[in-house]
Formats: sequence, C-alpha cells, structure tokens
Amino acid sequence: MTPTTGQAPGGADRIRGRLLLALVIICATQLMMVLDGTIVTVALPAIQRGLDLSTTDLVWVTTAYGLTYGGLLLIGGRAGDLFGRRRVFTFGLGVFTAASLLGGLAPDGTWLIVARAAQGIGSAAASPTALALIMSNFAAGRSRNKAMGAYAAMSSVGGALGQIAGGLFADLAGWRWIMFVNVPIGVAVLLLVPRALSEGERAKGRLDTQGAALATAAMFLMVYGLTSASTHGWGDWIVAGPLLAACVMFAVFLLWEARTPHAMLPLRLFTDRARAGVYGLAFLVAGSTFGSFFFITLFFQNVLGYTPLQTGLSFLPIAGVVVVATQLSSRLVSRVQARFLLSGGVLMGAVGLVWLSGITADSSYLAVLAPLLVLWFGMGLCMVPMALMALAKVAPAESGIAAAVLNTGQQMGGAVGLAGLATLAVTVTRDDLASRPAGGLSERAVAVATTHGYSQALLLSAGIAVLGFLVAVLVVGIGNRTRFGAGEDGPGMSSKTPDANLDALSGPD
Repeated sequence: MTPTTGQAPGGADRIRGRLLLALVIICATQLMMVLDGTIVTVALPAIQRGLDLSTTDLVWVTTAYGLTYGGLLLIGGRAGDLFGRRRVFTFGLGVFTAASLLGGLAPDGTWLIVARAAQGIGSAAASPTALALIMSNFAAGRSRNKAMGAYAAMSSVGGALGQIAGGLFADLAGWRWIMFVNVPIGVAVLLLVPRALSEGERAKGRLDTQGAALATAAMFLMVYGLTSASTHGWGDWIVAGPLLAACVMFAVFLLWEARTPHAMLPLRLFTDRARAGVYGLAFLVAGSTFGSFFFITLFFQNVLGYTPLQTGLSFLPIAGVVVVATQLSSRLVSRVQARFLLSGGVLMGAVGLVWLSGITADSSYLAVLAPLLVLWFGMGLCMVPMALMALAKVAPAESGIAAAVLNTGQQMGGAVGLAGLATLAVTVTRDDLASRPAGGLSERAVAVATTHGYSQALLLSAGIAVLGFLVAVLVVGIGNRTRFGAGEDGPGMSSKTPDANLDALSGPD
C-alpha cells in the first residue's frame, strides 16, 4: 500500500496534511450517508404534497433506501476487500451523488423511490469501506483513535443533524434540497479522493457470488418484513412470511459460508469472543437508541405541537454532546481499558432511557432534553471503542467485511428495535384509548394515551440497553484489558505503519 503520510516523526498522534484531508473526506461521506437516513423523514409531509403521493408510496420513499442499504452492506464491505476499498468507496459515493441529483429532479413518486433505492446502493458500498479506510490510512495509536473519534461523531450526530437539515429545507427551501445538498459535497469529495486516500491491502480470491446472493436476499427479506411490522402487525403474512424466509435464507447462507473456500463472510471473524460480543453489542445499542429519535420526534410534533423546523433545532444540543463525548472517548481509549468505556457508556445510555421513559403529555422541552443528553453522552463514549474493537485483530485484507458486519449489526438492530418498539407503543396507545368511555376521546386524552405509548416503548429500550451492558461486561469485558494507545492494541503491537500494526494484530483468529 502507499505509506501513510502527514505524520512527522515523533508526532504520530497528529493528524495533518494528507491525513487531515483523508479524514475530512471519510467524515463528510459518512455524515452524508447517516444523515440521509433521517433527513427525509422530517420532510415526508412536504414530499407527499409536492408529488401527490399516496401513503403507500410515501412509506416506500423511506423503505426503498433501507432495503438496498441493509441488503447490500455485506457485499459492499467484501467488494472493498477484493477490488480495493478506495475504488469501491469512490463507486459508492459516485452512485449516491448521482442518485441524489436524480431524486431532487424527481417528477413523480416512482422516480423518487428508484432514486432512494440507488442512494441505498451507494451507501452500502461507501459506508463499510469508509471505516476500513481509517484502518489502512491511519497508524495505530492516538492518530487512529482521533480519526475513529471523528468518524464516530459523524455516525452519531448524523441522525440529529438530519432532523435539523430536514426541517430547515422543508420549511425554507423546499423538499428537493434535501437531495440537492448532497451533490456539491459529493462532487468535491470525489475530486479529492485520489489525492488523499491510499488503497490498502486487498484480499486474495474471488467474490463469493452464491454467498452474496444468499446474504443479500436474506437481508432484503429481513428489512422488508421489519419495516412492514409497524403498519401491518406481526401476525400479518406480509411480515411473518418475509421474516421466516429471511431466517431460512440466512441459515443456508451460514452453511454455505462454512464450506466454500472463498467465503464472503469468513466465519473466523466470530471466533474472537470480544469481537463477536461487540457485534452483538452494536445490534443492541442500535436497537435501544434508534427508537429514541423516532418517538421523541413524534412527541415534539404530535404532543408539543412543534413544526418540523422547531423539531430539528430541538436536537441541536444532542449533536453537540455527541461530538464532545466521542472526542473525549478518542482520547481516553489510549489510557483507559476499552471495556470500561464500553460498559460505562452503555450503562449511562440505559440510565438516560429510564429517565426519558418518565415523559408525560405535560413534559417540557427541558424535561425531555436532560435525559436525552445523558443518553447520547453515554452512547458517544462507547462508539469509538466499539469500532476499534470490531476491527482489532482483523487481517488488513478483511477489514472491509469486518466493518460491514458492524454496520449491518447496527442497521439490523435499529430495524428490529424500531419495529418492536413501535408495535408496543401503538398497542399501549390503542388499549388506553379503548378503555375510555364513549365520547371521551378529547385531544388531551389522545395526547396522554400517545405519550404513554412512547414512554412504555422507551422503558423497553432501557431494558435492551441493560442487556447491552451485560454483553459489554460479561462477553466483551471479561479478561479483555485492551487499550488502543500506540503499541497497546494487542500483543506484539508497534506504532509503525497501519499495515505493520494490523499484521501484528492478525494472528490466528
């Protein structure tokens, strides 16, 4: 690979020159990808009015992105390992940028849905390779920790910034600008990629086309079933059928991967207990926290009566606290054992969710903001060590698929969690309203019942976070004293080049 540049001798923890440009490229791309998952949500009413969409079409505007993104993450990560991460990263970013332009020009709903699906394809190629490019461009130690902290900040604040940007564009500029805004950023980043990013080591072998087809089909079916659950109910065939088929397809995929010599997903990635635990933890963390944005967004608009713009701006302090937490974590992770940051952050998130579950129809903005800040400060603390541990001891040529598994865990955790939590919230609200006497459904009664549904879902979210804390302590933490300072990422580590460090880490899995 091209040697890492921009680090002067004795200053390996500084990010400057070409490496600073590389970090800007990676972070800008990751922010666009994450932001795109929420920016559309706030603008959905404006999109529906602008294109005269039915409710079904409107659901597909969001579902199309989730289907292709979640369904193709694994193949995107593995393609980066085999064909070059910079090449696949550039391809994904190019597809995403072109799809954003086409989406902004959409004359009808079908055009927009296809563009959103294409955005998901681009994200599935760019997101896992962006994380892998950090490992191949930044030397182990404080330099990589800082880069990972910036990446984690973009991954975490993207949801909040999406709410803000969506509200701003929907209210002030028109919904098409939620698409157009990606175009100049994407073009600028594409022009800079060859100047800043080195390629990294490639895996030997060929693409496991059978495994890719099985995994993609399983993920498509899983995402489709989960996104249908909140509108059709878990017992409906349109939900149960795809979920059952996804489980069968995934079982066949694992059997195939265990036998083929060119596995798309090398099962040895899961033989390291800490790494496997981190993958599970990512699933649980996403499952417990994605719902908080969803329910609090609805609470602000449906109960407190906020406009989309007011709702978006209400999340601004959360974006700030996540940035502070991730930067603090990126510094502490070289001095404090990673297991303490992981377990402490997840526990703090659970406390925030328990506190947040106490909301009522009379809760003020500050009463909601305080627990949200606790929740997201805790999540910010655990994001950096989670990403570092997911890629530790992974051979350089397999870092793309390792990153894709982490991203897939987060995507699936968010989808599973939101589907289940939304079903609970709807059930609680419906039961509350059904228990009221005829003629008792005043606006106040609906607000109280709706908020009760949100609070019960948030309480269940806290339970999921507690389960994540147990995984962090009992699976990831026991016997794991890893710190991510230079030379401390694992046995025999040094602070030379990224490839040298990863070679030292990539002993028998």
